[in-house]
Amino acid sequence: MDRMQDIESSDREVAEIIKKEHNRTEEGLEMIPSENFVSKAVLQAMGSILTNKYSEGYPRKRYYGGNQFIDEVETIAIERAKKAFGVPHANVQPYSGSPANLAVYAALCRPGDVIMGHNLPDGGHLTHGWKANFTGQVYKSVPYHVKADGYLDLEEIRSLAEEHKPVLMWVGATAYVREFPFEEFAKIADDVGAYLAADIAHISGLVIAGVHKSPAKYAHIITTTTHKTMRGPRGGMIMVTQKGLDKDPELATKIDRAIFPGLQGGPHDHTTAGIAVALHEALQPDFKEYAAQVVKNAKALAASLMKEGIKLVTDGTDNHMLLIDLTPFGKGHGVFVQEALDEANITTNKNTIPAEPLSPFYPSGLRLGTPALTTRGMKEPEMEQIGKWIATVIRETKAYALPASKPEIPGYLKAFKEGIKGNKTVHDVRAQVVALCKKFPLYPEFDILH
Repeated sequence: MDRMQDIESSDREVAEIIKKEHNRTEEGLEMIPSENFVSKAVLQAMGSILTNKYSEGYPRKRYYGGNQFIDEVETIAIERAKKAFGVPHANVQPYSGSPANLAVYAALCRPGDVIMGHNLPDGGHLTHGWKANFTGQVYKSVPYHVKADGYLDLEEIRSLAEEHKPVLMWVGATAYVREFPFEEFAKIADDVGAYLAADIAHISGLVIAGVHKSPAKYAHIITTTTHKTMRGPRGGMIMVTQKGLDKDPELATKIDRAIFPGLQGGPHDHTTAGIAVALHEALQPDFKEYAAQVVKNAKALAASLMKEGIKLVTDGTDNHMLLIDLTPFGKGHGVFVQEALDEANITTNKNTIPAEPLSPFYPSGLRLGTPALTTRGMKEPEMEQIGKWIATVIRETKAYALPASKPEIPGYLKAFKEGIKGNKTVHDVRAQVVALCKKFPLYPEFDILH
């Protein structure tokens, strides 16, 4: 089947953009830890006729007719989610992770209620109460932090919880590289009477595979995206645990009502199908091997970078993610390194580090991960080499520093971007990256373009 023939005929402009993006990913290293590559089966589900249907409501409780087969797809996705995470209730309709988290607030909190979450610059998520986010403006947010060594400060967390008595506590993050201490969080939440929500968007695939501890015994609610380490489409899920139902028998109903009609309209049925397929794949034995390799690769990459003299937050990782501390090269240096690595066909993202000296706009760290590289079949030897390339590119940026005057920064960065395009060392790394990628084609023999 020619998957591009129709779009090439009807909209050549968009078809060319899709081709360019395909070529970019085929010839580069996708190392943003929240990104992955779905299987051909998931791609086909996402591009299926299910995108045409409108299905407000839930299986066998729809507001439109003709949903008998949509009901089957959503029911399969729900049952697979329950099996994968060992929970009694799952909602697979959230459009993504942030809407899923907002539904938890809608189900449990009133405006002004106290909530606790991982501080954003320390590695937390916007929806865990950051001041610029809706959740930090409508609710009384009490953020917790990590210690100087980068690990969660459990003593502070307990002290804050006992002082402020939150209605809702979050455990989970977007840039935390160590295993989450779910049991310790549960003890604190239980002692103060709070609901505990585990946001496992980054580690859900690792949890399914058993290479990261599961929160199912400890949290009342679990939220997750369905991409990242789970390797599915860009969607979300909310699960209620048995502990959650024991605390509040109506909790599952409250969550469902918060999603629909509380926050969303009709679900994206093609995405639901993609989630169902991804969950099926995640329940297979080879997915356990994949997830274990993701962690092995992250550890190998960490070892390679540290051998090259690159500083890592917590000096390593327990999961799929690494956080480079670039302060030895200067405050706010993440913007330079991200751009330089882009020029080398290595895609990462600048990120804050604990005790960030500047701001999320000009952060001093770099976040990178191994899910997508592992999907392509790369292993420890490739990670060792990639670590060397990254270190080489980082060193090429050492002469640059952000101006002290903020108005001067945009012009300086523009000049840097132009200058790095002519850097021979960076281009030599890019040539080697392209050569490596050709050995690990993304979608071999898949006629996505021809």
